[in-house]
Formats: sequence, structure tokens, C-alpha cells
Amino acid sequence: QVQLVESGGGLVRAGDSLRLSCAASGRTFSSTTMGWFRQAPGKEREFVAAIRGSGTSPHYADSAQGRFTITRDNTKNTVYLQMNSLKPEDTAVYHCVATDRLLFRSSDYVVPRNYDYWGQGTQVTVSS
Repeated sequence: QVQLVESGGGLVRAGDSLRLSCAASGRTFSSTTMGWFRQAPGKEREFVAAIRGSGTSPHYADSAQGRFTITRDNTKNTVYLQMNSLKPEDTAVYHCVATDRLLFRSSDYVVPRNYDYWGQGTQVTVSS
């Protein structure tokens, strides 16, 4: 059974940093694209970042570019999201995702239905 389990969320102040982790189990994900979406109350799911199985070519939403960094450790079947300079608008439930599909265009990465596996999410709350 495939599972994606997120951790590292919490309550922080604006300007602080957090590091989210996503541990994958049930199979090896070293050749699949993994990433993060987030969903704030009353809003649709929003793409944050993704990274290929090789660990190259990270993709970021404009809102994350320059502040967030996605990395992965295939020896641990884990993907990370380092979030710096957090803002109140970053408040959301952050979901880890993975996909077996080959994503070619940048626009492919931001579509939720292109991801086959989803974690339950971890809450990130940023106070002003």
C-alpha cells in the first residue's frame, strides 16, 4: 500500500522558516516526480513545487519562487520543502504528491489530476 506521510508543519510567525518532509512507503519513488500542493480554507488546491526523480529540474509556483526550495533524498524515499520568509498567505494544508506520469511542460506540473498519490497533509499557519 502506497503512503505519503507529511510532517514538519506548525504555527510560525511571518518571516520564519519551516521544513516540511514527506516520507513515501509501499514502493520506491526514486524514478517518479514528487511535489507539494497546498489548500487554504475556501480555496482550491494550489501547486507549490515539484521535482523529478533524478532530483533535477525543480518547478515552483510564482508564489514559492525564491523563498521555497524542494529537494529529495531517494535513499530515504523522502522529499522536502524548505520554506523561508513565510507570509500569512502561505497558511494552508500542505499535501505531498507523487506521479508516475511523465510531465513535459511546466503547465503539466500545476494540474492536480496529473498526480496519482496524495498525502493527508500537514497544517502550516503563519501569523502576522
